[in-house]
Amino acid sequence: MADIDIAEISYPSGKVKCRYARYLSEDGTRWIRHGLYRAHHENSQLASEGTYVNGKEDGLWRDYHPNGQLAAEGTYRDGVEVGDWLYWNDDGSTCS
Repeated sequence: MADIDIAEISYPSGKVKCRYARYLSEDGTRWIRHGLYRAHHENSQLASEGTYVNGKEDGLWRDYHPNGQLAAEGTYRDGVEVGDWLYWNDDGSTCS
């Protein structure tokens, strides 16, 4: 695998929208996400976090409401949602 690079994308305000690890494909034509991924709401609260393995979501992922409350939690395997996912409203109550 090639060297890991850290990419950062910002909102027009300059605040971080997302940050993730990536590497350049062997043929040099595209970047492939690999490692920790974190996205943020424009208010700087964490929006989503999880891990990519060779360009596909893998492992535990969490999404958050703009107020910081957990919104969703579940697992990916090779880019596909597996098992049961849990969902919460922005007040912390579970979604029915």
